[in-house]
Amino acid sequence: MKFSIQTLYQPIFRIWRRKRFGLFLAKIRPRPTDILLDVGGYPHFWLQYPPIAARIDTLNLHLQGGWHPEEFPNYSFDRIVGDGCAMSFADKSYDIAFSNSVIEHLGSPESQAAFASEIMRVGRKIWVQTPAFECPIEPHYLTPFVHWLPVYLRRKIVRNFTVWGLTNRPSLAQINEMVDTTRLLSKKEFTNLFPDCLILTEYMLGFIPKSYIAYRH
Repeated sequence: MKFSIQTLYQPIFRIWRRKRFGLFLAKIRPRPTDILLDVGGYPHFWLQYPPIAARIDTLNLHLQGGWHPEEFPNYSFDRIVGDGCAMSFADKSYDIAFSNSVIEHLGSPESQAAFASEIMRVGRKIWVQTPAFECPIEPHYLTPFVHWLPVYLRRKIVRNFTVWGLTNRPSLAQINEMVDTTRLLSKKEFTNLFPDCLILTEYMLGFIPKSYIAYRH
């Protein structure tokens, strides 16, 4: 079997995600009658857990495959093609607007601001998570400090000096896409994007900021 970067982080990340999902349930308290919008997510994320809402809509730029409703009769999904930075939904049209590790992939501060504004507009309750810029280990490259380097230097080193580069052997086009679209947010930036939300900090080893969560309940 071919070794991949997922082999390294999936067991640990799975534990963190389950803990975070428990926090989501405690803070947001979804109801069986709720309609939830997952911006940038996929049905398989929710299939790890018991049903929590009447329906979950997943919004992505392209139609997502791999969903077979006959295999999961207790779940209701609607897969929608759309742009999270410019959604066509009415204000507060969803009981819960949810996004997990998406906003850091939008590339520019302007796109991230538009995404945050749209999430707050369409959802009554909000839950948005993103990795912390302050964490020394960049979660996409699985390498310390690389996200603190200038963009031009990242392009030069990620293939041969990061775990992602050494295990995936990305092409130049893949390197450019990763560098151009991945922009981690500091706590100050993230807080400013969600002015009417509470901000939670998840920690690694008890004191290192790992990720941030903006929520409105």
